[in-house]
Amino acid sequence: MAELHFFTGTMDSGKSTLALQTNHNHAARARVGRLFTTHDRAGQAKLSSRLGLTHDALEVARDFDFWRYVVDSLTQGGRIDYLVCDEAQFYTRVQIDQLAKIVDELQIDVFAFGILTDFRTELFEGSARLVELADRMNVLQVEALCWCGKRATHNARTENGVMVVEGEVIVVGDVEAIDQPPADVAYEVLCRQHHRRRLTAARAKAVSLAPEPLPFG
Repeated sequence: MAELHFFTGTMDSGKSTLALQTNHNHAARARVGRLFTTHDRAGQAKLSSRLGLTHDALEVARDFDFWRYVVDSLTQGGRIDYLVCDEAQFYTRVQIDQLAKIVDELQIDVFAFGILTDFRTELFEGSARLVELADRMNVLQVEALCWCGKRATHNARTENGVMVVEGEVIVVGDVEAIDQPPADVAYEVLCRQHHRRRLTAARAKAVSLAPEPLPFG
């Protein structure tokens, strides 16, 4: 029986790497699949991993219809055994419903990969619907780490090096490199404590380098 799988974790936990590996494993067994993504760091119609792996993919716009695409492909004589859907947090509720319908009505496996919550610690629309509908939900075991060494559980956005908790939900950026000038928009994974305190790695470093207060008063 086909199933709707949802693989989730913070940024830097290897979701896109696993998506590419999943496609490789199934293709190696002569199964035919389609790869989808949206707002990937590598640009449109690309599924990329921070390890340097990339693969062509179909770009999912807000009005993309998964059901119509698959039915049309099958009607025209194409073969589809599975779908790999990366950055699924950005998909709409309707699109996730379409993926579930593909599993149930067409018996095609769907492997969706995405982040649960945004930089405001609120559930993404696509991820929320996947939690509600997925046959299997898998939390990735490769743990991303906060700068303090604890397990990272939250995604933080920085603008010009300053952490923000308001703004547009979808802004493309990447995990900020250590010891590099702050990007206009970047992301960082933090533990809950440091996300609540808005204490990024750069701010923690600045605080540690600050001079001790004089013992007056």
